[in-house]
Amino acid sequence: MSDAAPTPIRLAVVNDYEVVIQGLASMLHRYSDRIEIVEMNAQTEVSEPVDVVLYDTFGQPQANHECVTELLQNPNIRKVCVYTWNFQPSLVENSIDRGVAGYLSKTLPASSLVQALERVTAGESVVSPPPGNGPIAGDWPGREEGLTPREAEVLALITQGLSNNTIAEQTHLSINSVKSYIRTAYRKIGVTSRSQAVLWGVRHGFEPDSRRIRPRSGDLEGAGVTR
Repeated sequence: MSDAAPTPIRLAVVNDYEVVIQGLASMLHRYSDRIEIVEMNAQTEVSEPVDVVLYDTFGQPQANHECVTELLQNPNIRKVCVYTWNFQPSLVENSIDRGVAGYLSKTLPASSLVQALERVTAGESVVSPPPGNGPIAGDWPGREEGLTPREAEVLALITQGLSNNTIAEQTHLSINSVKSYIRTAYRKIGVTSRSQAVLWGVRHGFEPDSRRIRPRSGDLEGAGVTR
């Protein structure tokens, strides 16, 4: 009987914001014996074979969008997991029906997220409990300014040039919720108009990152990221 250690899961993290994917890498670094992060992608295709892609929906379309279909059709990817706080039943059902193997809450602690990824790799379909009011794991732009994840996401979409109605459609929030997040975000960052908010967002990292993040030797030391 072999005593060899199990081979770590090869994971790619996909999101358009560097701070988000770096936060996930830091969150998982203690589990580098079980999770090997081989790619962290911003607006680029996954280019090498991986066991699982973790698609973080912050500032991005939800799992029913064509960008997730492209991940599901990528021959380099065995399984796709969505990492989100949007758990509307129709959205979850649509995602699983389309082939998403894991629908995972952003409130999962790192240990539970790793276990879910392992179950997906083993062939299970995993839907975690809805997030409720638990704390959100990982990182997001504007956190140091006191923005909540939802406020930050709405501000990111404003910075991308989306209208309130489009933001509501993309985030699956009501238009009143979108307006509420806008008001509280504006108070926290000290702006009073959309143009001021866009300018603030551009200056504070709320534009999507447009390059593939390929850590060099010594980068993200201890984060379990390989080239």
